[in-house]
Amino acid sequence: MGTVVLRSSEVRLDGEARLGWWLVSEDGSGPGLPVEGPFPDRAGAAWAAAGHEADPGCSLRPVYGLRRPDGGLHRRPSPQELAWLAHLGDQLDRLPDDWDAALDAEDPLATLVVEVAAALTEAGLPLWDAAGAGSALGGACLSAEPGLDGVVVGWRQHDRMSVEQVHGLVADISIQAVMNRALADVLWLRGLDVTPLGGEAGGHVVRYAE
Repeated sequence: MGTVVLRSSEVRLDGEARLGWWLVSEDGSGPGLPVEGPFPDRAGAAWAAAGHEADPGCSLRPVYGLRRPDGGLHRRPSPQELAWLAHLGDQLDRLPDDWDAALDAEDPLATLVVEVAAALTEAGLPLWDAAGAGSALGGACLSAEPGLDGVVVGWRQHDRMSVEQVHGLVADISIQAVMNRALADVLWLRGLDVTPLGGEAGGHVVRYAE
């Protein structure tokens, strides 16, 4: 059986496309069945759902994988997901080397730090690379605090605002407050519990919602 690679998201086996994005019908009790595909991207599979009606008790969703000869689907990480995980890893590398030194191996705060970083990164908000070449650029600051049973989150502005204060102290404090509230709003919308810490320009403590 010959295999021809067409693109990063599709493979043809003997002329039949098998690897890519599929519209899959799921009922929650198994891996689901492909309905249509493959598509070169998630959006194509999602749009295809408009042309299908889900069976009672089922839902239609895009899934990346390799279609088996029996019609089932081997789910695989998509190129987009792998690229996202690499990008998230780069962001997490910006945290201080000892950010988890006070945490046990199974401490849920470690997982919460990753989830907070992912939520902010998905919103287009980078983490602050405090020890890197881009430290002057600013970004979101994360600190796992076992004593508070949460992750402290705050915004670090560009050095022009926070250090040089080229626009004055009032602008620095006001924009700091706006950015901290923006971080809090993003994390609250993602289902996390967010509590103010300090004054108006202070950060927030983020915890899992009860």
